[in-house]
Amino acid sequence: MESAKHKHLACIPSSLFPHFFFLFALLISRQFSVANAQNATQRTVRVGVVLDLGSMAGKRSKTSISMALEDFYTINGNFSTKIEFEFRDSMNDVVSAASAAVDLLKNSQVEAIMGPLTSTETEFVAYMCNRSEVPLLSFSATSPAISPSHLPFFVRANLNDSSQSIPIAAFIQNFGWREAVPIYEESEYGSGIIPSLTDALLSVDTKIPYRLVIPTEATDDRIDSELYHLMTLQTRVFVVHMLPALASRFFQRVQVVGMMSEGYVWIVTDSVGDVLETFDPYIQNSMEGVVAFRPYFDLSDKVKSFNARFREQFRQDNPGTEVADPNIYQLWAYDAVWAMAMAVENSKVTNSTFVIPSSNDTTSDLSSIGVSETGPILLSAILGTTFGGLAGNFSLVDGQLELSAFEIVNVVGKSARSVGFWTPDKGITPEMDSNKGSNNANNLKSIIWPGDLTMAPKGWILPTNGKVLRIAVPAKVGFSVFVNVSGPVKKNVPTSEVTGYCIDIFNAALSKLPYAVPYEFYPLDVNSYNDLVYQVYLKNYDALVGDVTIRANRTNYVDFTMPYTESGVSMIVPLSSDSSQSMWIFLQPLTRELWLTSMAFFVFTGFVVWVIEHRINKEFRGTPWQQFGLIYYFAFSTLVFAHKEKLESNLSRFLVIIWVFVVLILTSSYTASLTSMLTVQQLQPSVTDVNQLLKQGDYVGYQDGSFVKDLLLKLGFEDGKLKNLSTADDYADALAKGSANGGVAAIFDEIPYVKVFLSQYCSNNYVMAGPTYKTDGFGFVFPRGAPLLQDLSRAVLSVTEGDEMTLIERKWLGDSDTCTSSSTSVSSSSSSLGFRSFAGLFIITGSVSGLMLLIYIGMFLYKERETLKNLTTIDQTPWEKIQAWFQHYDQFDQKLKSPTFKEYVRSPRSQEGSRDGAVRQTRFVGSSSPGNSSNQLSETSFDFAQGEATPPPEIESCSISNGGPTEEIELTGHSLEG
Repeated sequence: MESAKHKHLACIPSSLFPHFFFLFALLISRQFSVANAQNATQRTVRVGVVLDLGSMAGKRSKTSISMALEDFYTINGNFSTKIEFEFRDSMNDVVSAASAAVDLLKNSQVEAIMGPLTSTETEFVAYMCNRSEVPLLSFSATSPAISPSHLPFFVRANLNDSSQSIPIAAFIQNFGWREAVPIYEESEYGSGIIPSLTDALLSVDTKIPYRLVIPTEATDDRIDSELYHLMTLQTRVFVVHMLPALASRFFQRVQVVGMMSEGYVWIVTDSVGDVLETFDPYIQNSMEGVVAFRPYFDLSDKVKSFNARFREQFRQDNPGTEVADPNIYQLWAYDAVWAMAMAVENSKVTNSTFVIPSSNDTTSDLSSIGVSETGPILLSAILGTTFGGLAGNFSLVDGQLELSAFEIVNVVGKSARSVGFWTPDKGITPEMDSNKGSNNANNLKSIIWPGDLTMAPKGWILPTNGKVLRIAVPAKVGFSVFVNVSGPVKKNVPTSEVTGYCIDIFNAALSKLPYAVPYEFYPLDVNSYNDLVYQVYLKNYDALVGDVTIRANRTNYVDFTMPYTESGVSMIVPLSSDSSQSMWIFLQPLTRELWLTSMAFFVFTGFVVWVIEHRINKEFRGTPWQQFGLIYYFAFSTLVFAHKEKLESNLSRFLVIIWVFVVLILTSSYTASLTSMLTVQQLQPSVTDVNQLLKQGDYVGYQDGSFVKDLLLKLGFEDGKLKNLSTADDYADALAKGSANGGVAAIFDEIPYVKVFLSQYCSNNYVMAGPTYKTDGFGFVFPRGAPLLQDLSRAVLSVTEGDEMTLIERKWLGDSDTCTSSSTSVSSSSSSLGFRSFAGLFIITGSVSGLMLLIYIGMFLYKERETLKNLTTIDQTPWEKIQAWFQHYDQFDQKLKSPTFKEYVRSPRSQEGSRDGAVRQTRFVGSSSPGNSSNQLSETSFDFAQGEATPPPEIESCSISNGGPTEEIELTGHSLEG
């Protein structure tokens, strides 16, 4: 470097050295002149800053603001404007913050204000700035109560508290917790999040059974009293929203009273999550297992460099004070300064005077504060500023920082360990890179919960005040296999003498829960099951266990577990031994549609066969009545395969083959169905249709207190035709009497009761018949949103899907398979065969018949085309032409017949000669055929072998010579047939 430099200088002539140094000095002096001129023309814009300079947060924020201003103008030294901050101390007091703001607006006439730190202080200052039209840029006030929508000159350069409500609700939903209790401080900041948090929790079906408000100056005794009250609740999920000062004291008391232990869930908002690392170790120890939410920012190299410089600068500004890395608020403060500096430069504002309103009121400083002339211009520039800051992308939407992402951290030891993230588009993920999966079922990294547990708490527990569940059970007279109260029924007196099918299932489900549930049974008299359900709705009892059906109207008041019985309402009727309809029972195997269709195809098939055979087959000729009868006779004779008519055409033969196949299947099915009906006709149910009961006006029964009465009224039964029955014996007695003798013709009840009745009275020939009306079965009743509901529903499913359910059913309901199967067989065997069962066969035979008919007509028209033309004249009407053609069709056509010898006539001597084995010569002498014009007899000789020969086809007489006398046989017609 040095040699190169000297080399270049050596190139300059020595005579020019004085001029070179002069030019160099001139250039240097010009640079200094430009810099001084720029500094002389750079405009200073005053901006006020209100902070609690005595607090750690205020000191850290002041350091961040000072560093941001220095860094900005180091990079942008050529800007024509420069911000000059004027700091004021709010002393963590609303009045002091307001006084500082008045001083900045009235005396310093600042163009903008940054701060204060708390939402309570910021709200009052925001109203003053809005009146003076001076932008207030806040980087720490997060309360939703302060909104740019009603304070236009308030700009929030951080996230609104309500923005974390949705991530918290998503976290709670991720673990299936059904209830959560918000705990917040009694301030503008504390209550600001509650509306949005409530809406977010309700959107994921999470209830808020209680809210706890802690005064900011609450004593330890007051906090302990509130915590003890929380321990009496079932809910164990708590969302804490407090400023760090109160939160640190609150969690110390949580640990003291023993609530930072197994089963509890503590969730804190970003006000605590952002400063976890700054807490003292003993405070961090009291928060072991807490889950915190805080805005996420990328720990880039730029942020790491700022952190290192921040620690060094903070030590210089505050000697002897322990320092930690800056949190998100210091990054927001840094970005807010950059946004303010950019807006000042872009808007080209200068220090201008305030316009003082013309008023004689000078009693207060507020009335003497004017309106800024440049405030609206600067506000517009701030709202339009975007850049990449330390905390992420700085972009304002509706006067607030745009929502980005939240980090979920878990307090473990003295550190806050990241366990997941939430983003608006991806929801909860274990990493910011959503492509990375998680082995955790909740899509989060493993969390250490209070009590050093790795398994997520269930979110609720029975109260610790000794209260047990008050469970109501119906004390009923009949069908005690479901619920049986053997002891006396006393109001509000628990009893242990309760057994039954429903009780066993309830106990089996409780035994599958991973925790104990103490309870007591309280028997209640049954007037109506709806009344029992309503008692749970009124919270007189914690649950209702028994044969309670899940109904839509009941779910408007209470919740049910999953059903544990078969669903549906059916009808019980006696089996009839009446055989009055046996006289016409032969018609029942087929439906009316099938009978008519079969008869139509019988006639159609006979007609097609007659059309094809009529011209060539003598057996299908005769008088019109004979031919009409032949059509029906031939078709129906195939029903028993008794048709004897010889068919000449291959078309009709193929048609009859297909038709006989159809008849075979139809008759076989008819025979099987009729046999079944004749066998079981004495076991038919007396009633199979509800409409039959309505038409006859019969009495019907239902179980006392059941919803089935409402169902029967909807079906059309009159109230006077309904009889309430209580026990299975009442059922049997009423059915035995019948509707005409003071009983009932049928009883409607739910399928579980029907099974119990049939298991007891199966031998008396009762059967379940008719349609089944849909219901949802039995379920256990709980108040709406009860925490136990989901766990118990899963336990009920586990019981019903296992072998334990089979044992319980056999114990209480018995084995009713025999009765049920007989009922099923009666219903199925007595059903008639319908057209749909044979539609395919009819399609086949109909298609074949139609095709054969079309082929024959086509052949007939083609062969007889010349004759048909000659039969008609032009002056004939269409009807006359059709008559002529039909007359021609009706003529017997011998040409279409293929004559054959079936047998021949022989003399005794020829028969004897045939036994000799000799070959005989036979001579036929016949008259000439009509086509022989010579009218001479022809003589033909044939050699018979074994007595067989084929004579010429067209002779009228012949003589047979067998070496002896000649026999002459006279024939008629044109062919010799025998």
